[in-house]
Amino acid sequence: MPSKQILYDFCQTFIEGRISRIKNNIRDVRESLTSETKSSAGDKHETGRAMLQLEREKLGQQLAEAERTKQVLSKVPLEKASKVAGLGSLVKTSKADYFLAISAGQFGDDGMNLFCISADTPIGQLLFGKSAGDTFLFNNTVTEIFSVS
Repeated sequence: MPSKQILYDFCQTFIEGRISRIKNNIRDVRESLTSETKSSAGDKHETGRAMLQLEREKLGQQLAEAERTKQVLSKVPLEKASKVAGLGSLVKTSKADYFLAISAGQFGDDGMNLFCISADTPIGQLLFGKSAGDTFLFNNTVTEIFSVS
């Protein structure tokens, strides 16, 4: 079982990679807008510019959301051990293990069934406030919580 620090670093690498990709896409759209400005072909030109503007706005919203996610991650307590699942908890269940931080997907690819999830996800909401020995129902399946750390 990886430590909370390793899982935190995994989440941090995930969100920083996402922010980097979005910024690169924004830069590419800006460059495309600049080249669209240089060639003017009437209505086709205006349609192309409008589509690029919309893409830039969408990327801006994605960047803002990714930055908010990064802020949530920065608040994850790593040293605090708690018996009740909350932000920063590592929860072992009968189905899978979860690190409650941000949604960053499955950790590792060696068959380990460990997922980094946000407290806003459906399973995250079910886990929040639970402790070892508790159960929850998800997709008509009862899952038991073995430990919370």
